[in-house]
Amino acid sequence: MNVFRVLAAVAAALMLVVAPPSAHAQSWPSKPIRIIVPAAPGGVSDFIGRMVAQPLSEVLGQSVIVDNRPGASGLLGTEIAAAATPDGYTLLMFADTNSIFPSTVKSMRHDPVKSFTPITILGRGAFVLVAHPSLPVNNLQELIRYAKQHPGEKMSYASPGAGSPMHLGFELIKASSGIDIVHIPYKGGGQAILNLVGGQVKVGIIGMAPALPHIKAAKIKALAVTGGTRSKVLPDVPTVAESGLPGFAIAQWQGIVAPAGTSSVVIARVHDELLKIMRQPAVAEKLESIGMDTTTSATPEDFARFVQDEVKRWPAVARAAGVTPE
Repeated sequence: MNVFRVLAAVAAALMLVVAPPSAHAQSWPSKPIRIIVPAAPGGVSDFIGRMVAQPLSEVLGQSVIVDNRPGASGLLGTEIAAAATPDGYTLLMFADTNSIFPSTVKSMRHDPVKSFTPITILGRGAFVLVAHPSLPVNNLQELIRYAKQHPGEKMSYASPGAGSPMHLGFELIKASSGIDIVHIPYKGGGQAILNLVGGQVKVGIIGMAPALPHIKAAKIKALAVTGGTRSKVLPDVPTVAESGLPGFAIAQWQGIVAPAGTSSVVIARVHDELLKIMRQPAVAEKLESIGMDTTTSATPEDFARFVQDEVKRWPAVARAAGVTPE
């Protein structure tokens, strides 16, 4: 009898192992889910990740935990997510920087297209060029003029990380205007803004989320926005293109993905729930408060095509900015 019991237990275990993905997906979620944010707290990815985590946990009936994993300009947290088990319990905040990695990083343990299953984009907006109040400039042209008139001052600028769109954007400004300002990369927008407010670094291109409260408090000043049009939250601040660099336009976007191989049933469920969350007026107001527009993908496949297009467009921008893979 004991032999029969053992055989029955083995058979039951084997049935669980070979159960089709749909069977596992139907019981999902049965434990907490984590959203990896590959940046320190305080930046745009962290803001949006936390914004969707609570309502997502309510509709899924399981805790959704934000797991900040800063380092290597977002590469560290991204590769942790890429290596995670594709069981639906690991998601990743995936942004413009992720599509830039192939243009700025020589060797990676993941592929931004093949290593993930896109779910949806969550928002789009512009970055903002800011300066510390002690710097006697009020717009981009004054900054360019000041940098040229003080070549020995060893000015530096902050970005949320090497290879980020803010880094490439500032390098484009430098290449187009002929100024020399040293890049200081940080582990996210939250850390960069602290040193900008403190005056340790005088200028930088930062996401709207960490920058706006300090702009409103006059702790830093906005010189220009990087998008193709002016920002609704900073309507009096000109674009970089308006400030003498025609054609300049760099936007930020934030989305969410899962490790490649995650069940299509899980992907569809998360996609549908996120779209409902993003349609909530309170969520739209939060995004607008940081200069982001509510943008979602009609299907996960639409987001996948968007990511593929983004990966293709950045090599030319990196070359124009004089940035080579390291």
